[in-house]
Amino acid sequence: MDTGLVAKTESSPGQVVPLLEARSLGKTFGHVEALIGANFQVLPGEVVALIGDNGAGKSTLVKLLSGAIQPDRGSLLVDGVEVTFAEPADAQRQGIEVVYQDLALAPDLGPASNLFLGRELSRPGILGKLGFLDKRGMRDSAVRTLSDLGVDLRDVNAPVANLSGGQRQSVAICRAVMWARRVVFMDEPTAALGVVQTARVLDLIRKVRDSGVAVVLVSHNMPQVIEVADRIEVLRLGRRTARFSAAEVTVDDLVAAMTGALTQEEAER
Repeated sequence: MDTGLVAKTESSPGQVVPLLEARSLGKTFGHVEALIGANFQVLPGEVVALIGDNGAGKSTLVKLLSGAIQPDRGSLLVDGVEVTFAEPADAQRQGIEVVYQDLALAPDLGPASNLFLGRELSRPGILGKLGFLDKRGMRDSAVRTLSDLGVDLRDVNAPVANLSGGQRQSVAICRAVMWARRVVFMDEPTAALGVVQTARVLDLIRKVRDSGVAVVLVSHNMPQVIEVADRIEVLRLGRRTARFSAAEVTVDDLVAAMTGALTQEEAER
């Protein structure tokens, strides 16, 4: 299956081309239609929140956009060019990473090792061919990434099992950012965190955006969504039913869009 860029699409002069876009995506599991012609856009330099009630299709959409599953119909576009993701590695090659709620960290390894987990660097020359890893190079790169994003850890080699929940979340985010060129998806990144740790993670999300990587924030916490997002897209019953500017929306607006109390025309602004 071809996983490269296959078809250029046209855009109007002066129109911002989305980094990542879903057009009329459909996905069915047995007799259940998880997505019914869903649309979604991620624009350069933004935090876009993806919200919806349980069963709205958020998780399915994220899996489609990150290559974990494939759509039954519809199109995916990267920088305005149609693509096909046969597996997550195809999305990763396009600079798209995901921070799942379970973080997928190796608890017995340190932050530096976790940042390169599955992508370890080999030593140059004959030592690399013999299987020796460039541990110093990986550590130095990890320290730079953590420092650039304002994550302060005493020891980048200490097991992540010894870190707080907020610190582990920060390590998972930094790992995604290290490899992402376009978009990072974050699934409920502040779930189960305290007030101070939540504030630090939200600040880290802003720093990721400011570094040039767009962020898709999947969350049920409406006040946090309004606080950190630039734009909000709402899914309901497998479709995008609303788009908002976070600066112009209230929690009541979001709840109304999620429950169907607002029409598409009333909600999109």
